[in-house]
Formats: sequence, C-alpha cells, structure tokens
Amino acid sequence: MSNELGDAIRTIVSDSGISEDLVRTTVEEFLLAAYKKKYGTEENAVVRFSDDGGDVTLFAQRKIVEDVYDPVSEIALEEALALNEECEIGDELLIEIDPSEFDRVAVQSAKQKARQTLREIKKDTLFSEFKDKVGEMIIGYYQRERNGNIFVDLGKTEGIMPKRYQSPREIYRPNDRIKAMIYEVNKNPNGLQIVLTRTHTEFVKRIFELEVPEVYDKTVEIVKLVREPGYRTKIAVYSNRDDVDPVGACVGLRGVRIQGIVRELEGEKIDVLKYDNDPREFIRNALSPAEVSHVAILDESKRQALAVVPESQLSLAIGKQGLNVRLANRLADWSIDVKTQAQFAEMDLGADTKRAVSALFGELPQEEDEITRIAELPDIPQHLTQLLEGAGYEYIEDLVNLTDEELTAIESLSGDDVSTIRRIISENVEIIETEEEVEEQEYADEAEVEETEASADEAPEEVAEESDPVDSEVTEQEVEADEEIEEEEEEYEDEEITLISELPGINDRVVGILKTAGIEDILDLLEMPENQLRKLEGITDEDVAAIQAIISENVEIIDEDEDNTGAE
Repeated sequence: MSNELGDAIRTIVSDSGISEDLVRTTVEEFLLAAYKKKYGTEENAVVRFSDDGGDVTLFAQRKIVEDVYDPVSEIALEEALALNEECEIGDELLIEIDPSEFDRVAVQSAKQKARQTLREIKKDTLFSEFKDKVGEMIIGYYQRERNGNIFVDLGKTEGIMPKRYQSPREIYRPNDRIKAMIYEVNKNPNGLQIVLTRTHTEFVKRIFELEVPEVYDKTVEIVKLVREPGYRTKIAVYSNRDDVDPVGACVGLRGVRIQGIVRELEGEKIDVLKYDNDPREFIRNALSPAEVSHVAILDESKRQALAVVPESQLSLAIGKQGLNVRLANRLADWSIDVKTQAQFAEMDLGADTKRAVSALFGELPQEEDEITRIAELPDIPQHLTQLLEGAGYEYIEDLVNLTDEELTAIESLSGDDVSTIRRIISENVEIIETEEEVEEQEYADEAEVEETEASADEAPEEVAEESDPVDSEVTEQEVEADEEIEEEEEEYEDEEITLISELPGINDRVVGILKTAGIEDILDLLEMPENQLRKLEGITDEDVAAIQAIISENVEIIDEDEDNTGAE
C-alpha cells in the first residue's frame, strides 16, 4: 500500500486522540475481515506494517504441495518456484494479496466493522480521560442550545450543561466562552456524555481556589458553603495560621479577588465570613451583612437559636423573601429566629427559656457544680469542718437539719461558731421542701386553725362570767400591741439600706463604675440626673433602665411635705 495509509493513521490519531497502536490494530482487523469475506477464513492471513508505520501489507500463508486440494491454504510446486526458486515441497510461502482485488461487499463489511471499532475505542479513550476530571474546572465554547440545554464544545468532544445547572442570571450567545465544572461523565450507546454545571457549591469552591492562592494551598480552608444560584452565596472560612486573616485573604486588597469571583458569577452577591466554634458567634457572623445585637441558644438539643437585631437591621437580617436568614440556617445548621428587641419583649417564653435568653441583656454567673459535703462549703473555717466531722456530721443535709441547741451541744463549738455556720448555709445552700414536707406543713396549719376555732367558741362563756377584769385585760393587750409595733418599726429602721451595693439584683459591674465616679449612697444616685448617669463611661442604656427598675422596686421615696404632715 502507499504512504497514504500512514497519513490517514496519523490523522485519526491527532483528531480522535486514539493511540497509534489502537489504530493499527483496527486497520489489521479491517484487512482480516475483508480477507475472510473473500476466502472464507482468516487463519492463513498475515498483516505486516513497515517500520515507519507508513505502509501495510496483507499476505496469504500457503503450503507447497504436489497436488493442490485447498487453493486457499495450498500452492503447487510449479507456482511456488515461479515466486521463489529455492522453495521445496513442504515449505510455506507468504504470498502478497492486493486488497484492491477484494469485491465491494467485502470492503464495505470491513469498513463498517473498522468504523465501529474506532468509535468504541474513541469512546473508551475519552471516558478514561474525563472520568478522572470529575469536579475539575474546564473551559469550552457555546455551540448550540436545545430545549434549554446548552451544548459546549470541549475540543475533542462535546459537553452538555442542563438547564437546571445554569444560573438564572446568565445568558449565553454562540461562541461565548464558558467556564464550568465537570459534574459527571456517563458512557451510553450514543456516545460519551459529559455533564457540566455552574450552580453547585463545588463550582464556587473551585473558583476560589483559582482566584485565592491561600485557599489553593490550604492555608485558608473553606469550612462550609451554601448558595442560592444567581442570588447569594455564603461561605465560612477558617485560617490554619494565626498571621493570616481568612476573610481578608479571600476578599483581597481593595476587594480585587472577590470582585473577580463576582464577575465570574455574573454579579451574584457573596458573603465571606469567619467560621467560629462558638455557635453564638457563628450565627452572628452567618447573618451578615446585618448587625446582630445578641444571640441566645433556646434549645441546644433541637438546635434552635434566637437572634436579636436592631429595628433598622431586621429587613437586612431576614433578606429578600427570607433569603439571608434561610442561607444562614443552612450555613450554621441551626434554626434561627430573628426578632427585634421590642418583639423579643412581647414573646411568651417558658421559665427555662427566659433564663437562657436573659443572657442577652446581662452576664449570668456560671452554674457551679452541686456540693454535698460540709468541707466543700465556701469560706467555712477548717476547724469547724473538723469539729463537725468529729461529731459525725459530714454532709450538708445532716447539718441543715440540726437545731441551734443541737449545734451548741457539740463539744468545742461556741455561739459565734454556730452563727458562722448558719450564715454560710444561708448564703450558699438553697433549701427546697419536698412534697411530703409541704403536705405535713399544710396538715399542721389546718390543725392550728381547728384549735383556734374551738377556743373561739369557748371564749364567750368566759367573757360572760368575768365583766370588770375584761376592760383591764383589753387595755393591757392594746399596750402590748403598741409596743410590738414600735419594736417592728425599730427593726425595720435597723434593716434600712443606704448603699447602692446593698440593692437586690444590682450588677457588680455597675456598682464598680458608680463607686469609681464617687457615687456609693442610694441618696446620691437618686439626686443624680438621668442624662448625667448616661454619660458615665461604661454605663449603657440597658444599665440605666435596669437601675431605674431596681430603685422603683426596692426604694421608697418619701417627700418632705409628707414627713412634715406626719410630724404634725
């Protein structure tokens, strides 16, 4: 054959991407099929290529015999001597066959088989090449559109981008350059199908890897990414190095990097935020660009949280048609409820939930582990612990049930020691009555009421018997009642509080700020104008409201006119 066959082989190799060995194998099968179609067998057919691959020859291997019974596999000695003078009977000769002598039917059959073989080889080759590229970016050109699906020219083959994998913002025209991600590669009877996408979250990750070197080399990791294609993307990033700001690295100097990504996504909004292990901080960041005042965990088991935002930030936090808070829910994997402070105040929450949410407006003391032993009580002197343990009292429950007389009866325990023990218990131990104790107390109260009623019934008879002594007894009772009232007033005066630090529920931080400003007495605080109180450094509007509420509940303000009237 001429060198045209070699040129054809090289053309197939360059256009189809099929290896040259596979093309040669296909040509060999083509010639053997044509040979078999003409002679009925291919057992004695031999195909040989030249060293440069530019020429191919088909031979028929025949045995030299005296009498020919099978002209396909045998040749007479006279004919063999004409081809080679040195041959003898029993030798085998390779006789060249001219393919042009094959009939048209044999050639067409061989060509059809060769085409099918080349098609399968091409499909397998491309499948092996692209199946390892799933998840990688690829650039192609818009070729045509059918039923909303876009066909993209990828060079060696063609890709398809279904309508559901196209961003609603994007419009393509013929020969437009398209950057997409290979989503899946399928091999079907019609050929190879390469599915492309521009809507999956992995596509945005690949763009960040191309635009941000820190993301590519894993210095900055993308923890989670959620997206509403064409509208908004939220991406949480984390830095493996303390000296690298993950958000700044993704945004770039003056926003150069993020602007390139936004252009690639045809103007889709992108929120880059810092990942935080604390769910409260992460939820606060996830609701960006809105400013969140406070975040509280309502139910950790159900992953429910409440975010309180200023009135002006409510619409921004929720987003258009709830898009921002919906993406924040998916990003943080929490059910987030967004409320303003006014809406939060109107919410009807349970006691447990209120206690959890109270952290929104003040710091709560951390819950301490429950203590059971006397030695674990705060500030209890060591010698008292030793004396109580020596008397057989090791647990707080046993100590609480003791009366003052029983405590005093303990050896070496003085009255001051008993007072110290009672003070420590009152400050650190919360006594909760059980249902049985409550019922016993109710029964005791009912018994007292019945005894009182019984004595009241007997009283008139005694009064009837004694007439004059009653008046003197009534007078004495009135005097005793007046003395008791005076004693109660004196006790009340003794219990009167004057210092701000003694006010119930006052925050220690607020007390410290007021003390620094020279305000320690409640009277000084009452005389201080509200605007001057707000100007103190560290005092917030919430602190002022809390102070006013505590004063209104615990401080009785008496005007001078009322005092003068009482004196008169």
